[in-house]
Amino acid sequence: MNQQPIRVAVIGVGEFGRNHVRVWREIEGVELLGIVDSNAGRAAKVAAEFGTRVIPSEDALLAAHPLPDAVCIAVPTKRHASVGCRMLEAGVDVLVEKPMAASLEEADQLIAAAKRSGRILQIGHLERFNPAVVAAQSIISRPMFFEVHRLGVFSPRSLDIDVVYDVMLHDLDILLSFVDAPVTDLKAVGIPVITSKVDIAQARIEFATGAVANLTASRVSTERIRKMRFFQEHEYISLDFTRQDVLRVRVQQAPGQVSALLPEDTQPEINFEKVRTNPGEPLRAELSAFAECVRTRQRPIVDGSAGRRALELADRVMAGILEHARRVQLGAFSPQEVQ
Repeated sequence: MNQQPIRVAVIGVGEFGRNHVRVWREIEGVELLGIVDSNAGRAAKVAAEFGTRVIPSEDALLAAHPLPDAVCIAVPTKRHASVGCRMLEAGVDVLVEKPMAASLEEADQLIAAAKRSGRILQIGHLERFNPAVVAAQSIISRPMFFEVHRLGVFSPRSLDIDVVYDVMLHDLDILLSFVDAPVTDLKAVGIPVITSKVDIAQARIEFATGAVANLTASRVSTERIRKMRFFQEHEYISLDFTRQDVLRVRVQQAPGQVSALLPEDTQPEINFEKVRTNPGEPLRAELSAFAECVRTRQRPIVDGSAGRRALELADRVMAGILEHARRVQLGAFSPQEVQ
């Protein structure tokens, strides 16, 4: 496999699956075998656009000789576990879009299938590969407070799931990678605005380390904002996911100074530093990392366990939203949702 191209197929070529097809065509050492989609017209259009072929069904894909080495799964969330488990059990490595499954039980099914078959399971938490996140990982020490905003204008994409699972999930996953500690307290509020699902949500999460995070996610904003700010001892760090940059602000220490604390009546000298990043498309970095895991059999950065942790925290946020709705008797939710 190290010498031969990795044979990949994409299952589900809606708005995001189409991007998978585009990027796979650009990665060296990969052969795109074809695409599978239940919408024949959409499949034909995407295949023509990127010069690949339509594989009529998942059955046909698994009947191919040889089998694909790997697949990317970008079907609706409710089918992630069934399609993913089937591919894993057939001996195919899998990258499944986030959220990894519709429930923790189904997430566990995916993880178990990967373990039984000895296959790679990577979860599509794209922002882990954002150059700003990668750069910030190197300067994290003991973060104590996070302020996160991920706001977007309305789009008909991913309306089968609440904004917590569609949008906020990115930042929950990043938080868990930055703060490796249990959650000790969580409060959340959210409401449907345009759809029957929660379209805007806010959560306050406290970790066992004492770190606190405030997160806001919306898919009904008038502007697009994707930013994270966090504070640790004597410094403030700002990430802009769209610009892929990181700004570090801290007190400039004098030579021989062992602490950033300054004597009284001393004017601090503030240092503004742009942390070096390596700009690039996060999806390309994510798929390249997946291809490398397929080649080398190394564990993915965002494996099934990481995907499950993010999903579990998202479930807790949704539970908090529903509890708040029940307590204040919010009419936007049906009685069945807030019981």
